[in-house]
Amino acid sequence: MRGEHAGYACGAALGFLGDLIAADPRRGHPVAAFGRAASAVERRLWRDHRGYGAAHAVLCAGGAAAGAALLERTVRAAAPAPLRDGARIALTAATVWAVLGGTSLGREARAVGGALTAGDLDVARERLPHLCGRDPQALDGSQMARAVVESVAENTSDAVVGALVWGALGGVPGLVAFRAVNTLDAMVGHKSPRHRRFGWASARLDDLAGWPGSRLTAALTVLAGPDRRGALRAWRADGGAHPSPNAGPVEASFAGALGVRLGGTLAYGGRVEHRPQLNGGAPPVAVPDIERAVRLSRRVGVLALATTVAARLAVGALRRAPVATARPATGAVTPRTVRALARTAHDSRRPGA
Repeated sequence: MRGEHAGYACGAALGFLGDLIAADPRRGHPVAAFGRAASAVERRLWRDHRGYGAAHAVLCAGGAAAGAALLERTVRAAAPAPLRDGARIALTAATVWAVLGGTSLGREARAVGGALTAGDLDVARERLPHLCGRDPQALDGSQMARAVVESVAENTSDAVVGALVWGALGGVPGLVAFRAVNTLDAMVGHKSPRHRRFGWASARLDDLAGWPGSRLTAALTVLAGPDRRGALRAWRADGGAHPSPNAGPVEASFAGALGVRLGGTLAYGGRVEHRPQLNGGAPPVAVPDIERAVRLSRRVGVLALATTVAARLAVGALRRAPVATARPATGAVTPRTVRALARTAHDSRRPGA
């Protein structure tokens, strides 16, 4: 048990470092492979019915988690004893690297920010769909900057902190299950005519899985942000106003920490939404705020790694703690004393004793 918790800590740190160095591959990413498989299942299962959507969510997310658990068990069983710990660490590191997306998130946000700084709105509109599903043609430069900051905030929870939380709770299967659920929500969890009923289960499952990570993200934003009081105030005042139960606390705390106003009208998936403003008394997002948001996201990610690894190690230490047992007082009758007295009495009855 001790090696398991320490192995996870080493693997998580190495996987996080791998994401910092290598980011996501542009081709052959495991999450993209899962998306193709989930799309194939959807084509066979789709009905305009919640039950079929629930079956799709359970089959895809549950299958991914079961496959990860089987892989982990196979690695443990197949690796030679001297290499078993190293194999387990390598598997954890590879999985953490595969499910995290913090570096790619920052890269795409900076690409849009760079285009906006250069005044090239066409390039900015071309890159924005890499971050979010809003209609870029309906946005001007200021609105795109706001969309980027909101996406950085929300995806700090979805692409980094939430995965680390479930990794600490469930190891490799927990990491894979969280990423599968989050991917399904992005694929079918939106309110399009095709997925309004079919994607209901995936959306609700994602809300449930994202709850602990979003709250930890908001708390760490308060700790890491340049305006701690503002982050806490906006989180408490506006976190519940957002239509998403998990994006609300995260975006509100980012808005308060950065001293900007988020929320408002947006065009998403062919429809217009009028969302409440978050940190409403602050000025609107400016292009330089994109870089500030990316840096805040990076600090939150590092703190999330430290927090989740420390929690995992602490749980392991508590499980290893010896349970104190009371020693019998001198002269007390114990089972050992009874057996000794019985042997003495038996010997004294033998002939010649």
